[in-house]
Amino acid sequence: MQITGQCHCGAITFKATVDPSKVLLCHCADCQQISGAPFRAVLPTPVEDVVVSGTAKHYVKVAESGNRRAQAFCADCGTQLYATEADAPKVLNLRLGCVNERAELVPQKQMWGVSAMPWLGQLQALPLHAKGLASPLMSPGVVSPAD
Repeated sequence: MQITGQCHCGAITFKATVDPSKVLLCHCADCQQISGAPFRAVLPTPVEDVVVSGTAKHYVKVAESGNRRAQAFCADCGTQLYATEADAPKVLNLRLGCVNERAELVPQKQMWGVSAMPWLGQLQALPLHAKGLASPLMSPGVVSPAD
């Protein structure tokens, strides 16, 4: 599948050929803290299948395992773009949030369940507004892609 993406300010863009069956959710504490969210959705893609325009800033994080992971983000707007091996990148774990076709990329696996927030399974029961809190409620179980 061909995808495109960009950071929030547009300074960094990318195109990639990806395998949609590889999308996964990571619930590890590092992903939670770095993303500011309860989990992170990623799409591992061989580096040779991704073309990036613009220059990302990198932060190297040493994981619990001892692996060194380069976290790539836009230095202007802070959008997280991908993570990869720090020394010899082979795979870019593209961050689904900056992929234009993200609604079509359904997660197939989850990992680090031991760190998952215990309330995630309760989300479908919560009221869902179409846009902001003043907008109408959507029907239960109906979620459509954002405008």
